[in-house]
Amino acid sequence: MKVSGTQRRELIEKALAARENSYSPYSHFRVGAALLCSDGSVYTGCNIENRAYGPTNCAERTAFFKAVSEGKREFAAIAITGGENETVWCYPCGVCRQVMAEFCAPDAFEIICARSEEEYKTYTLAELLPEMF
Repeated sequence: MKVSGTQRRELIEKALAARENSYSPYSHFRVGAALLCSDGSVYTGCNIENRAYGPTNCAERTAFFKAVSEGKREFAAIAITGGENETVWCYPCGVCRQVMAEFCAPDAFEIICARSEEEYKTYTLAELLPEMF
């Protein structure tokens, strides 16, 4: 599925909104994600911290796990936004990239790292996770 400009803007908008739900009392770094399924449905997620850090879950994995738990298995793109008072460039961590590799076509899945609806960078999963496991 090819992602349109309208879909990119919608994903970024939803990721920015999801960021507002972040539970990040330790890092104070809020992250939001919006995942586009191949059928056009969108699942959002935010980072959820825990003082033990190990149980912390990233926004990207929250969105993926919500979608997979609802039976979705095919994905086209994800938008990621992050920051506390303003949005900064935010990229998926290695664990999130590996979760993406479990479900997504490396050369087709689009990762949109956004500061705003107008300012974003796009990558394929293969670009951000070469030689994936």
